[in-house]
Formats: sequence, structure tokens, C-alpha cells
Amino acid sequence: MNSLHLNGKLRMLSKEELLTQLMDDYGDMVKKLAYTYVKDINLAEDITQDVFINCYHNLHVFNENSSYKTWIYRITVNRSKDILKSNAYKRVLPFKKFNLISKEKSPELSVIDKSIYNSVADSLLVLPSKYREILYLFYYEELKIIEINEITSLKEATIKTRLSRGKQLLKKELERRKIEL
Repeated sequence: MNSLHLNGKLRMLSKEELLTQLMDDYGDMVKKLAYTYVKDINLAEDITQDVFINCYHNLHVFNENSSYKTWIYRITVNRSKDILKSNAYKRVLPFKKFNLISKEKSPELSVIDKSIYNSVADSLLVLPSKYREILYLFYYEELKIIEINEITSLKEATIKTRLSRGKQLLKKELERRKIEL
């Protein structure tokens, strides 16, 4: 049996229940994070499945020095990087957009927001992965620098530097595309 804190209460869960809870809590975030690496939604979905299979098989070795969130993100980052290094990935060429907008707004505002969002997302995807990764985790996943440190194993100073340089590169890319926010 594993324990999980829900709404301030400690609850004992079976391995299957814990995995289901983790998938519910982090499944979309894992897919989005994987997508920032591989830039292919189908491949990101495959990575998401791999991550949760890996979690299931390794729940017994999870140490509670970190949160489930950072543990799962670390697995996602490692799996995504493994895919990028593989020969099979290098032969995959399709690029599909990933729609990350979920808030309900008027149709007009939704179109404008989606256009801006897609432009920013497209600009983010052209950045080198070392900056893209940090910007994504910090702004999209709203992780703290210490959590990014746990996920990436980078020093906090390195994360701050990449965050700063990544923002500069993103700004230049947006200016190049003539996008005003």
C-alpha cells in the first residue's frame, strides 16, 4: 500500500489506485512536457504511456525526498531525451500543433488568445531545448526554481541564467515574427 496526501489527509492507496491518481493529476502535464521536447503529439502520447508504465513498475522505489510531481517530471524529461537521441526519432518528420488552451471565453477572445498563444508556443518551440525546457517548466507548469532543480538536476544559478537568456531569445523570436503581446 502507498500513501497519498489528498486535501490535507493521508490516504492509503493500492498501487493501481495510486497510479490512477497520478495519471489523473499529471497526465496532461506529462504529455505537454514531452511535447515540448519531441514536437509531435503522437510521440508525446507514447512517452506519456511509457512514463506511467515506468512509474507503475517503480512505485516501490519512490523515495519521498521529492514529490510525485517532480519524480514524474524527471522521468518524463529523461524519457523525452532518450527518444530524441534514438535513431527512430531522427526519421520522424511530421510536426503537429498542440493546443494547450482550455479556458472558456467568447469566440472572438478565444480566437485572439489562441492566435497569440500559438505564436508564442511556436516561437518557444524554435528555441534550443535547454532554454525551451526551463521556460516551459517555469511559465507553463508554474514550477519553482527549486522544483526545476529537482527535475533537471541543474544548479539553481544555471536555471536562473537559462531562464533569463531564454526569455531574451523568446522576445527576439517574437519580435522577428512581429508579434506584440
